[in-house]
Amino acid sequence: MGFLAGKRALIVGIASTRSIAYAIAGSMHREGAELALSYQNDKLKSRVESAAAEFGDALTMELDVGSDESLAAAANAVQAHWSDGFDILVHAVGFAPREALQGRFIDNVGRSDYSIAHDISAYSLTALTRAVLPQLREGGSVLTLSYLGAERGIPNYNVMGPAKASLESSVRFLARDLGGDKLRINAISAGPIKTLAAAGVSGFRNMLTHVAESSPLQRNVTAIEVGNTAAFLCSDLASGITGEIVHVDGGYSTVALTGA
Repeated sequence: MGFLAGKRALIVGIASTRSIAYAIAGSMHREGAELALSYQNDKLKSRVESAAAEFGDALTMELDVGSDESLAAAANAVQAHWSDGFDILVHAVGFAPREALQGRFIDNVGRSDYSIAHDISAYSLTALTRAVLPQLREGGSVLTLSYLGAERGIPNYNVMGPAKASLESSVRFLARDLGGDKLRINAISAGPIKTLAAAGVSGFRNMLTHVAESSPLQRNVTAIEVGNTAAFLCSDLASGITGEIVHVDGGYSTVALTGA
């Protein structure tokens, strides 16, 4: 029996079988969790439905985190499916206009780019959590995904850096609030992994090479390694952990003078 047996998890953000959210779903399913999955639009619907079939015919629903009406509709769909609540919410969502993820930050980040990145990549965590909060059962957990660009200036990551910094700050404020409801919230700061989202960052292949050469483990991490950490953080094994940003990056974030 897996360590998530009896748990129910809503996972938001699966875009393909190469996404980190897909790996998280796989790890949680392996450990016994019952899943519900969302898709952003009709373009992604078939991909998510295929994933749902792999994971025990999981519930699927449309959910656009940029729309309060869509958030409310999704919360209603989950309540209709799991009338007595669920235990885990995974927020694996991030977006910025492609043109803002190249060149110099100061040259390529406009007001609209900044607003969109923060709305979809950061505020949506709070909005989504608030929408389903009445359904999260005592002892439940919320998880989101961040990146080292929240802490350090990284070429071409640009507007997503401030957005992820806002996301990480939201984790700390939400941890303070949710603790009174006997709920936890954490984030995973993953190393670079080949996903659809990463493909939008200029120079990503160079980033992969540099991290593999410079991290203590001397390799890139895998989506499965992030998925396994997510399953742990959302389980009762991590019952004393909240408000944390857990790095799963082969130790890259812990070293300096990586080119020396």
